Amino acid sequence: MSVTVTQLRTFLAVARLGSVKAAAAELVVTQPSVSAAVTALSRELGVDLLERDGRGIRPTAAGREYAAHAADVIGLLERGRRAAREAESGSGPALRIAAVTTAAESFVPPLMQAFSTLHPETALSLEVGNRERVLELVLAHETDVALGGRPPPDERIEAHPILPNELVLVTAVDDPLTRQGIIGADELEGRRWLMREAGSGTRIANEEFLGRTGLSVETLTLGSNGAIKQAARAGLGVSFVSRDAVATELDAGLLGVIAVMAGPPVRQWYAMRSAVGPARAVLDEFMAFVRA
Repeated sequence: MSVTVTQLRTFLAVARLGSVKAAAAELVVTQPSVSAAVTALSRELGVDLLERDGRGIRPTAAGREYAAHAADVIGLLERGRRAAREAESGSGPALRIAAVTTAAESFVPPLMQAFSTLHPETALSLEVGNRERVLELVLAHETDVALGGRPPPDERIEAHPILPNELVLVTAVDDPLTRQGIIGADELEGRRWLMREAGSGTRIANEEFLGRTGLSVETLTLGSNGAIKQAARAGLGVSFVSRDAVATELDAGLLGVIAVMAGPPVRQWYAMRSAVGPARAVLDEFMAFVRA
């Protein structure tokens, strides 16, 4: 089989961007060369990988299945290149960490500091994003380990619980519902709900609660935990957020909490790594450290 790295990169770009023109711009090549690479790859595999979708392009069922394998190949080659350069330079190992916003704003920095104290030879880096972005980084081998909420049902990801993650319904400190004990969900009918952006695990948890309870609410989308905390303090609405994200504000009496019957259950924070490819000693050490 004469599949090339260029063909794989090109196919993945078109599949992700939904456009030959956009893929050509990203790869800094001509549109005909993009089309030729994907056509040659499809011919080599004996299946159609892409199909028209209105004015755009999308992967076929075969293309969606193949894309995961192609991403593993490209990601592992890049990981191998970095490992080879580390070995040649004689420098200490590097560990790339990705974390969802809530984790990065709470327990991840002290966790990194503690690990760095034990392993000063390891160079650490951190990329922060929402749940969707962090999972993309793991599956593409663009990060070594991700710290976030619920892992997806994907056999390519190995996940281990490391800490409890309790969600609390935050509001302004003078909200009357904060003084009524545990309330029924129906008492929240008509309230404005503060939501994170699409792709956020916290947003998914709020949407699941609203869907389960059938509440009719107005929503206001805000792009960060910080914005949600400030909006809740100002009385603009309520939102379920991780207790880790608002611990400082709760301790200082800047936010109130509404106790809701049948609210989201206590979840877990997870450390996630790719289950594909050779093991790295530094990653094994970090996984053992966070699980302890």
